[in-house]
Amino acid sequence: MFIAGYFVIAVARIIDVLLSIYMWIVIIRAVLSWVRPDPYNPIVRFINGLVDPVSYRISRIIPTRIGMVDISPLILLLAIMFLRYFLVPVLMRTGMQLQ
Repeated sequence: MFIAGYFVIAVARIIDVLLSIYMWIVIIRAVLSWVRPDPYNPIVRFINGLVDPVSYRISRIIPTRIGMVDISPLILLLAIMFLRYFLVPVLMRTGMQLQ
């Protein structure tokens, strides 16, 4: 049964790393929205392609416009932080108990 424990711990660590990377991508997207970069730049298109679909879904569920400011990236960052501080430790503890 120890193999299942190590597997769950590995999945928790991978999820933690992926959530960290995605959090930085959301932050970069928010900063890019302030400076108006070239929309045809492949890096900008890649970042927009990763963040915009999730932000759009958040905006459909919760009204995120406050005047000219869109707070959907902030809500997305809070959701990522919740997953990192709740889901990852639960998976880590589950994996340790399976060892």
